[in-house]
Amino acid sequence: MTAQADARTRAVLDKAAHENFPVAPRMLPKAWRRDLMAVYGYARLVDDIGDGDLAPGGHDAALLGVGPERAHDRLALLDAFEADLYRALHAATGRPDTTGAGPPRHPLLAALVPTVRAHALGPEPFLDLIEANRQDQKVRRYETFADLERYCERSANPVGRLVLAVTGTATPERLRHSDAVCTGLQIVEHLQDVAEDLRRDRVYLPARDMRRFGVTETDLAAPTAGAPLRALIAFECERGHRLLDQGTPLVRSVRGRLRLLLAGYVGGGRAALAAIRRAGHDVLPGPPAPTKAGLLRGAGAALRREG
Repeated sequence: MTAQADARTRAVLDKAAHENFPVAPRMLPKAWRRDLMAVYGYARLVDDIGDGDLAPGGHDAALLGVGPERAHDRLALLDAFEADLYRALHAATGRPDTTGAGPPRHPLLAALVPTVRAHALGPEPFLDLIEANRQDQKVRRYETFADLERYCERSANPVGRLVLAVTGTATPERLRHSDAVCTGLQIVEHLQDVAEDLRRDRVYLPARDMRRFGVTETDLAAPTAGAPLRALIAFECERGHRLLDQGTPLVRSVRGRLRLLLAGYVGGGRAALAAIRRAGHDVLPGPPAPTKAGLLRGAGAALRREG
């Protein structure tokens, strides 16, 4: 790996510190931490491609085999990323490469190979994350909350499913609860990022709800939120709360350090919702940031409730 590629990889993985929840805390077994960070690196990179947040200079595009003339073409980059995923999936099988495709080109895809091999991970959750980012290039508004939930089935839920696969704890019931937690976390993130998303010409507040509360996109572009928008954000926060509550039985279903990790995921979502509430549901000046104390309180509440 070149020094530039190594630096880019570290920059992507360092974003884990800014998530609402702990991605791979040090209390976990080393193998779990490695595999969870490999999954995070994949998910973070594909989101950076879809959001246009790659580091300047086109280095990631070059790694994926995309020339400088298309280095800002997100769909072309996602296609190249998918091709590199298939290289990684094939490399994980250990079978000879008869296609001439070669090993994965991007270091974050190469880092995924041992994780896929160790846990026999299938392509579906990885492909779903790519498809969610393709959808972001084409669909920028959602009419109903049900439409938004269907988007989260690809943009968020696959990550939770991969966590359960990596820890060897996936069951149909746990997957169902994990989906609720992950959708809830995605909804919370959308609420934190209303202003940033609008700058990207994306609105994840359901249009039907906006009409119900008398909120327009002009309101979303204001420096601070008026009363109708605050009421709408409070309404959507309750939906996020309900989803996290629906998924919290996942915490009870496991033991040991995994239980603490999953409580941290739920606690992170609750802490973010508490931060939005402390801001008076005004998310426009910037994302209300959860505190470490709030995360611990949220995780503790999840453990006590399900203990």
